[in-house]
Amino acid sequence: MAAYSLTVNGKPLTVNVDDPNTPLLYILQENAQLNGPKFGCGLGQCGCCTVMIDGVPTKSCITAISDSAGHSILSIEGLGTAANPHPLQQAFISQQAMQCGYCISGPMLYGKAFIDKNPGATPDQIVNALGQTQLLCRCHAHSRMVNALSLYAQGKTQ
Repeated sequence: MAAYSLTVNGKPLTVNVDDPNTPLLYILQENAQLNGPKFGCGLGQCGCCTVMIDGVPTKSCITAISDSAGHSILSIEGLGTAANPHPLQQAFISQQAMQCGYCISGPMLYGKAFIDKNPGATPDQIVNALGQTQLLCRCHAHSRMVNALSLYAQGKTQ
């Protein structure tokens, strides 16, 4: 058994794990009690498990805890709170950009990373960027998500 330390949503977390290949997703769900990143495909193909590792969107179902140690992890729970949502979360709320919310970690965090590097991005640029990430929304709320991300890119929330 080995101990791994990381920072999750600004808080230190140390876990003891038998298998260094244990997916980060399992640690986040079981040890950090996070509900934002979800198990979808287990192959890194849908994006439901997305978190940011040191600011880079990463699919946590295929990222080993041993590769995550010493890094800073941000999930959608770490963006804001119900009482004080992050501007991106507020944009998603105002645009009703999710139905079931199962996939939301992927579009929200990949979108945030892209827009933070490309302020003022156009809807076409956002669609193109997200199209390269293997994200899957079964509710088909894609256009609302693009609307919310476009608002965020323009520095607006509604």
